[in-house]
Amino acid sequence: MKRFRDAVGFSLPCTDRARARNRMPVLTLSPALSLLAAFTRFSPAQPFHAFIRAAGYKLRPPRPVPHTPAITQAQSDVLARGEATLSQRATVLCERRFGTIPTIVLGGFVPDSTEQVFLLRSYLLRRGSVYYLNYPRGGFSPALICAQLDDLVTELNTVHGQRPVVLGVSFGAGLVLDWLRRARAAHRSPDIGGVVLVSPVACAADIVVPGEAKASTLIGRALKPYLDSRTTVGPEVIDRSRAIFAKIFEAGAQNRDAIRSLLTAGELRQLRDRVLAAVQDLAPAGACERVDALRTMPPLSPWSSAGQLPLTEVPALVLYAEKETAVLAAGSPTRAAFDSAMPAIFPRGELKVVTAATGGSAVQHASLIFHYFQFLPHIAAFYRRVKLRKLRVAA
Repeated sequence: MKRFRDAVGFSLPCTDRARARNRMPVLTLSPALSLLAAFTRFSPAQPFHAFIRAAGYKLRPPRPVPHTPAITQAQSDVLARGEATLSQRATVLCERRFGTIPTIVLGGFVPDSTEQVFLLRSYLLRRGSVYYLNYPRGGFSPALICAQLDDLVTELNTVHGQRPVVLGVSFGAGLVLDWLRRARAAHRSPDIGGVVLVSPVACAADIVVPGEAKASTLIGRALKPYLDSRTTVGPEVIDRSRAIFAKIFEAGAQNRDAIRSLLTAGELRQLRDRVLAAVQDLAPAGACERVDALRTMPPLSPWSSAGQLPLTEVPALVLYAEKETAVLAAGSPTRAAFDSAMPAIFPRGELKVVTAATGGSAVQHASLIFHYFQFLPHIAAFYRRVKLRKLRVAA
């Protein structure tokens, strides 16, 4: 009898017959469905953290529930002015916990915010409640999204006595910047505990270089027809962009070693179904309005004016992946602004590049799922900073 050792060092007995039965089948380069099929035929000892999480989820499954807002003044004002319609309002979901640092999550174009932090959610929930803003499938209004953020932050301040961390990913990070910019223009300062921006995309020039005939990035090729059209696009453009977004997820899911160390077969199946459903269910009007929102966001300027106020004085963390080339265009204005003027934009901000472990696959744009362990230390350190600042203020 020989012994089988898993990724975290647990040694299990393994006979020759068992080893033959459990031999990993050959994976193809077809989409992640082949990977799922492989999982159904092979069930190795899961790394300890995945086992513990899966066991915990069986006892207390993730159940984000619709949040009924106690305060709606800001969004009511936007609707009354005719700047948006109810069909453009985001769905706010919540998982409640007893911690004192709640988090508000805004995801990218796709998937929904609930899937964007699929693995990170367990860490966030140990800090406090988590609120997810899932964008509507059939429309989009940045003014209404920002108003919903205003109302939710005010509710957490006044009803619960809490200052949330606002976490934006990719396009969602751009929305957070837009929200802070609008608040500054209105001479307001949202009462929040901190800001986390992961691979921020905050203007059209972040993904498509102005004037270039053919987009140089994968996402740029998906979105350039929308940016060029300024109205609606044909079904072939919708189908092509859906295929590109699905391809990005499938490419991450092909990283067999990462998948085995992060997700159980059931989790991967659930995640894949939800991500691809979000991609396929996005209506043409919703896609066009999301891209139009990106088009209207002004580039984050390098704060050349000495009298220009920062976006916020609270702690901020900006994370870029080491390999952003599939999404961010060369010369991204947002990244250039953070590189050159971070202290002016966020006086208590940190700018970090997330890299892979030696021998690991390069960290990709906003890869909070497939590179969870690379992002987690930076985010955990930031939440410790927020907690320490909270204790100092209370003292």
